[in-house]
Amino acid sequence: MRFAKDFKDYELLDVNNSNRLERWGDVILIRPDPQAIWQLPQDEKLWKKAHAVYHRSSAGGGYWEVLKSVPDVWSISYNDLKFNLKPMGFKHTGLFPEQAVNWSLMQEIISKQKRPIKVLNLFAYTGGATVACLKAGAAVTHVDASRGMVAWAKENAVISGVADKQVRWLVDDCKKFVEREIRRGNKYDGIVMDPPSYGRGPNGEVWKLENNLEELLKLTSQVLSDNPVFFLLNTYTAGMSSTVLNYMVEEYIAKGKKGKVTTDEIGLKVTYRDLIMPAGNTTIWKMD
Repeated sequence: MRFAKDFKDYELLDVNNSNRLERWGDVILIRPDPQAIWQLPQDEKLWKKAHAVYHRSSAGGGYWEVLKSVPDVWSISYNDLKFNLKPMGFKHTGLFPEQAVNWSLMQEIISKQKRPIKVLNLFAYTGGATVACLKAGAAVTHVDASRGMVAWAKENAVISGVADKQVRWLVDDCKKFVEREIRRGNKYDGIVMDPPSYGRGPNGEVWKLENNLEELLKLTSQVLSDNPVFFLLNTYTAGMSSTVLNYMVEEYIAKGKKGKVTTDEIGLKVTYRDLIMPAGNTTIWKMD
């Protein structure tokens, strides 16, 4: 399992009783984590440091209970990247910290190239991968179906000092965008996509990973350049095994190319338990 070892502004303090206790800069939050199914003794003094806790509702969704003062918006850093955070509905904060290990990997790949690199970021959310790739010198096309998330990503680009770099911000359905890029003949040297298990496009288009991933992989293979350097797919759906994901990327993305496909879990190190909490799979093809 891969995990970031240098994320000083984020810390997964503990996981227990279907919850995680996390430090985001100076703010400590409790959020649900269905994988933390164990109910073991815990440090109550540690858990009482939380500024807010998210409670799920039996009717769906949930709400934040504020225990101490929490800023409306605050920022954290990962190396030379900065991100704005805020408690959102459905327990989110606007950042998936486990992705830091992939941000660093993409930066390493891009920085080794002796030519301009174009990256396509699909389901790009608040732009963690976008600002990382821009910081490494790539030109990035950022695509997400949510206007609010794209606006948030622009804020992250500003505070990370990359808003003046070569970037396109697009509110669009990812599949329809890729289809148009195929017709236009546009190509990319790197593609990263972080699709949800289930979602909707800006015009109500339904996305379900198990039903739509194969088609999207076939489409994105057509916008890879003749000399690509990486393809990175993040998945969080428990029903799709790492073996299946690895096979699909080998078949639709890597076939006929040099390089290697790997699929592994990414995770977060837990301070109190001295374990690494799994947080999804990443399938990567990269040129040797």
